[in-house]
Amino acid sequence: MRRSRILSIFDLYSKRSKRERGDAPELFQYTKIPEPLRVQIIHIWETTFGERGEWTQVPKTFQDIHDILCREYGIFRLTEKREKAFEQVANFMLQATDTERVLDVIELTFKTIDVIVRNSSDGFFCLQTPDDAISELNTRFLEHGVGYQFESGQIIRVDSQLMHSEVVKPTLRFLLSQQFEGANEEFLSAHEHFRHQKYKECLNDCLKAFESILKSICKKRGWAYDAKDTAKTLLEIVFQQNLIPAFMQSHFAALRSTLEAGVPTVRNKLSGHGQGAEPIDVPPYIAAYALHLAATNILLLAEADKAKQ
Repeated sequence: MRRSRILSIFDLYSKRSKRERGDAPELFQYTKIPEPLRVQIIHIWETTFGERGEWTQVPKTFQDIHDILCREYGIFRLTEKREKAFEQVANFMLQATDTERVLDVIELTFKTIDVIVRNSSDGFFCLQTPDDAISELNTRFLEHGVGYQFESGQIIRVDSQLMHSEVVKPTLRFLLSQQFEGANEEFLSAHEHFRHQKYKECLNDCLKAFESILKSICKKRGWAYDAKDTAKTLLEIVFQQNLIPAFMQSHFAALRSTLEAGVPTVRNKLSGHGQGAEPIDVPPYIAAYALHLAATNILLLAEADKAKQ
């Protein structure tokens, strides 16, 4: 039986005072997950997973989370203490000094909330719905100036809140359509590579996602194309079909050039040949630009496809 209610985020006096003094974070940082944020996340677990008695699904669920983390990290236990799985996962997150491992725990627990708790009719005695839990998590990230959000089952890095809310989120919602499953996977992979500072791989997956959208539109509309076609050829097809006005062709050519510039060997299927004498260096701001540019243009293609009769 599930008891569910919305738990509000309170704008306490101390929060208002910090804002008035200018102490509230204005820019995102990515290297630290503050202890108060970690504690707030555990509070969200407690209200979303609910009571932790042996008659509920919570002990087994957290044992599964514990075991997945241990297996991936190549260890036997998350903490030295012999305590229940919930406490082990919670204490590991509280004590971890590796920010990426903290994010691993957050992502895995909220993926569990998003899938397991959401789809269970019994076994979780919740005070907070999965949607409210995810919304609170994302709000807490913003409150602490931590540049991550949980979207589409993953932790993704956010560089501009305006860009994220106006471009990235709508793109992710659009890509969740089963018709665009491949592009969604590639776009999320690009974000994951960006978070791990793998910028060449990030550009590669941006380009893959962009090409996948073009192929999906061609397939949907019965426009002939080859599975091996690159962005340049696919753009020529959609221009010939008047999906996008001709005057925008140079804009899309610039996008393709930006995405391809950092990964020429990958795009030509010559990655096995190496990078040559000089390693290819892709700056993070170029990767961020490519992510946002790809998202913007995916949305544009989606709207153009929707508008075309």
